[in-house]
Amino acid sequence: MRFRVRKFAHVLERLGLAMAGAASGLFVAALVGTSVAALTTQAFLLLMMMGGAVGFYLGIDTPPLPFHPHDEQAANRGDGGKIDTAEFLSAVGTFLAAASAFSSVGVIVLRHDPHIAWTWMIMAGWVIGVVMQIIAGSIARFRR
Repeated sequence: MRFRVRKFAHVLERLGLAMAGAASGLFVAALVGTSVAALTTQAFLLLMMMGGAVGFYLGIDTPPLPFHPHDEQAANRGDGGKIDTAEFLSAVGTFLAAASAFSSVGVIVLRHDPHIAWTWMIMAGWVIGVVMQIIAGSIARFRR
């Protein structure tokens, strides 16, 4: 019974992260759509929302590698001092996506009209962040 409750809680957590990612994508798409007329389509909004949902679902809460190897062979290979690629990509990707979403919401709520270069930088930060999250989640799940 306890296993089912833990599994259900984990599924709810992942769905919440996916919804947060979808909202993030929606905010960035709304900002970019107000500045770039070609990107005001529903397809663009859905693409951004789906990208955010997948990125946040896969890329947040990835299982990290242990800091100290448990067996003698790993210590001899020197794996203990390596950077965990999945954890690094997840952290940087989450920061970029969240910072882009935060910036988008700020611009929308404060009704600023940023230069198009700032809009493209926000868009690029979000896309790069989500791609990093997807890659991190894929790496973490394939190494299990």
